[in-house]
Amino acid sequence: MNFAPIPLDDALGCVLAHSRRAGGLMLKKGTVLDQAAIAALRQAGFAEVVAARLDAGDLTENVAADRLAAMLVAPWLHCTPSNTGRVNLVADAKGLLVLDAAAIDRINEVDEALTLATLPNHAVVAPGDMVATIKVIPFAVSEAVQARVEAQVQGAVFRLHPFRPLRVGLVLSEIGRLKDSVVESSIAVTEARVTALGGALLPPRRCPHEAQAIAAALSQLHQEGAELLLVIGASATVDRRDIGPDAIVRAGGEITHFGMPVDPGNLICLGRIGQTHAIVLPGCARSPKLNGIDFVLARIFAGLKVGRSEVMRMGVGGLLKDTESRPLPRARATATRRVAAIVLAAGRSSRMGPRHKLLIEGADGRAMVARTVDHLLQAGLAPVSVVVGHRADEIKAALAGRDVRFVLAERYAEGLAESLKAGLAALPENAAAFLIALGDMPLVDAAALRRIVAAYDPDEGRLIVTPRHGGRIGNPILWDRGFAGEMMQLTGDIGARSLLRRHEDAVFALDMQDDAVLRDFDTPESLAALE
Repeated sequence: MNFAPIPLDDALGCVLAHSRRAGGLMLKKGTVLDQAAIAALRQAGFAEVVAARLDAGDLTENVAADRLAAMLVAPWLHCTPSNTGRVNLVADAKGLLVLDAAAIDRINEVDEALTLATLPNHAVVAPGDMVATIKVIPFAVSEAVQARVEAQVQGAVFRLHPFRPLRVGLVLSEIGRLKDSVVESSIAVTEARVTALGGALLPPRRCPHEAQAIAAALSQLHQEGAELLLVIGASATVDRRDIGPDAIVRAGGEITHFGMPVDPGNLICLGRIGQTHAIVLPGCARSPKLNGIDFVLARIFAGLKVGRSEVMRMGVGGLLKDTESRPLPRARATATRRVAAIVLAAGRSSRMGPRHKLLIEGADGRAMVARTVDHLLQAGLAPVSVVVGHRADEIKAALAGRDVRFVLAERYAEGLAESLKAGLAALPENAAAFLIALGDMPLVDAAALRRIVAAYDPDEGRLIVTPRHGGRIGNPILWDRGFAGEMMQLTGDIGARSLLRRHEDAVFALDMQDDAVLRDFDTPESLAALE
């Protein structure tokens, strides 16, 4: 092919490189110039045009694109008509797209004239979705180049595996009795995943978080015709011999693989009962966000093998969540969920003797409660509500000039629960979550507080965030607003920690590097260590 400015006298049969208006006629690029087009250009004052003259053996861009498309088309795919050297491959069914990535690379490496772009491997597609596009870059391709490209197509480059309408059984295990809203949410999220892949969810089973109880529920669902079995456990699976995997074995099955290089989704456990997949889902399966279970379910519904080898190849592209070294996306998401702070500062400090611990000043002249509150303000929590009771006026004076709200707990002497309830009653309506801070923990700095807030993610089921050091749970603890009603029922000297075991499934333990989250100062001995 010769591409150059060509005199109109020699342009018959050439391909116009750039669109030109000739009088009332618009000649678009790619137009093959005939006598009428040349006459119109001449009348419009053109003496030459930039065009391509095809050599013997050259294929026009549309012919070249059509030929390659005909070799690549596969069952459940069709080709669009060629236009300006482009042909698209389009899905005819909902399913999983599987590519021969090496063959696609070989095709693209032959020559710059022919290109092939595709969706990612193992993409979920629906009817009408474009899965690939062939584009011829120049106006023509030599027969030699075309032949070299076509030689790279050996076997199926594209496979579309339609999803099968599987019947899915779901078992939800519980420690105690989960709130109905948590159970309903877990079921709704799972059913949405199943129906999106063309399946149907059988009536779910709820049972105690015990291996035999889960095994019995799995066996019953299997007998009722479940073609895929799922378990959402009350607590995360941490070993092949944990309760969920043990239940699969007790139901006559086996564990085929534990864990996967996808995050969130690491703690998935794959097994089989006969020929039926049985999966203990990771905690992130309660969230509708993309996670590792979506990779596994798509392959199962598509009828593909899902074993150790297939799972362990999911690592590239398997980092789906934000990390501490890449915090901005999550920080933006958290910013839309307002987190308030409740500082419990109403107690009588009886263990400190004659001194009030919260009013003890450090070397910088700030009272202990002021240091605690300053960290909360620096971390961006808003509003910060300080619950006062005993020596309320002095606590207020110690916090003078700070942007805080004071809440009087009139019944503070009846126990911790009354101070907590007073703070909860003052929560603003737009607070999605709240941090319960103790006034005598001045070593938990703003950086630690920001980490706790950033870990809160209701979409991933992280409704309660507990800081942890050395295996011990510390303070402050962040709670989703949904738990406020339950806390308002507490009485006596009982705090919110009493609810943690009841809601284990919602707890995310955030490991901290130092022990500040474990250190409060309510005795003379502990105060001496602080000073």
